[in-house]
Amino acid sequence: MPFNSFRTFVELIRWANCAMAGIAALVGTLIAFLALPDSMQVRLVYEPVLVFSVVFLITGAGNAINDYFDHEIDKINRPLRPIPSGRVNRKTALYFSMLLFGIGVVLSYWLGPVCLLLAGFNSLMLFLYASTLKRMALAGNVVVGYLTGSTFLFGGALEIFNGTGIQSTMILFLLAVLATMAREIVKDIQDIEGDSKAGARTLPIVIGKMKASRLAAVLGITGIVLSPLPLVYNVNNAFGASYMAVIFVADILFLVSINEILLRDNAEKASKLLKMAMFVALIAFIVGTVI
Repeated sequence: MPFNSFRTFVELIRWANCAMAGIAALVGTLIAFLALPDSMQVRLVYEPVLVFSVVFLITGAGNAINDYFDHEIDKINRPLRPIPSGRVNRKTALYFSMLLFGIGVVLSYWLGPVCLLLAGFNSLMLFLYASTLKRMALAGNVVVGYLTGSTFLFGGALEIFNGTGIQSTMILFLLAVLATMAREIVKDIQDIEGDSKAGARTLPIVIGKMKASRLAAVLGITGIVLSPLPLVYNVNNAFGASYMAVIFVADILFLVSINEILLRDNAEKASKLLKMAMFVALIAFIVGTVI
């Protein structure tokens, strides 16, 4: 494959988002490991590599299949993406996404039955989201929130944790769901023009921009209020106090983004700030577990 073609496919799967999802899953694995009593801690050999790889591949597949179904909308909202710009054929993107889904699900087999179930279910949900649910008011936002939060659950679902890992990652799952839903609603506000022309029934189209903005703000503020929970419910000292120092920065970014969407009607800037806030929150999760 020529280098330019390789770079285009890397762009199609949005590798940075895939890497962030993979890192989130590794954070889930680390938290589940640290939450184990010392007498139950096990040696992790190949599992972290597989966890990252599975989440990276399935996330990339989801991004590619999303662009396959969104080609008409992207002609208006994001014309420079690989499919609307003509750099990748639609059918090629479809086959490529199916390949990534397949490899990701097969690899999850070696992580245990719960991981296999999650990988298969999430692959199905990514396909349904791209083909149908994305265009339904709130349903698509809920699905993306779940999918983002489930990366932490996947990291804690390894068979070697004997079922204890998922419980230790539930708080991170909840926080990720709230933050992601807030950003997805803001992105829908940003994409109203293209979505309307494509006949989509996203939340801001159905209930209006202002009500959708208020809901996004409520979700963001709820996430801010609940952000100390990982430290409060600090199972077996899996989180350190350094978590609060970094999550404070993320909370400030969330507040600024809420100001942008509510008072300034600037969905584009609010979306960028929310993405930054989520990245800082991920750093907080990492810092909190290792320092």
